[in-house]
Amino acid sequence: MQKPINGRMHGMMDYATVATTAAAPRALGFPKQAENLAYGLAAAYLGLSLLTDYPLSAKKAVPFKGHGATEVMLGMALPFLPKLLGFENDRRARNFFLGLTALTAVTALLTDWNAPDADQEHGDFNVRLNKSRSESRDMAMA
Repeated sequence: MQKPINGRMHGMMDYATVATTAAAPRALGFPKQAENLAYGLAAAYLGLSLLTDYPLSAKKAVPFKGHGATEVMLGMALPFLPKLLGFENDRRARNFFLGLTALTAVTALLTDWNAPDADQEHGDFNVRLNKSRSESRDMAMA
């Protein structure tokens, strides 16, 4: 199946997510723990986006597939953070981070991690995203 999100579109979504995550604490009145998490995530995500090997970055230091692997790991941690940081009873903050989890998952699933407009500097970086195990094994043997 052809994935509809290429590197440029993924970058646009990343920067929109950074802006939304940075604006959410004040707009939604988050408690301090959720506010700190949102600002920390926005800053880290901005840094990752600026350094990712895709069209909208400032420096192509992080392979696009490495960016994807980071998003997958972050997406797996996000739903647990409201409980771990003690703001699970604040519906606005908790639901924002659960929504961010869903957005991260859907974006990762719909992104073509092998898009021709990404990984211009890291074309030989092989991470198993969007590939079957047999395809990855065949690439490793080649």
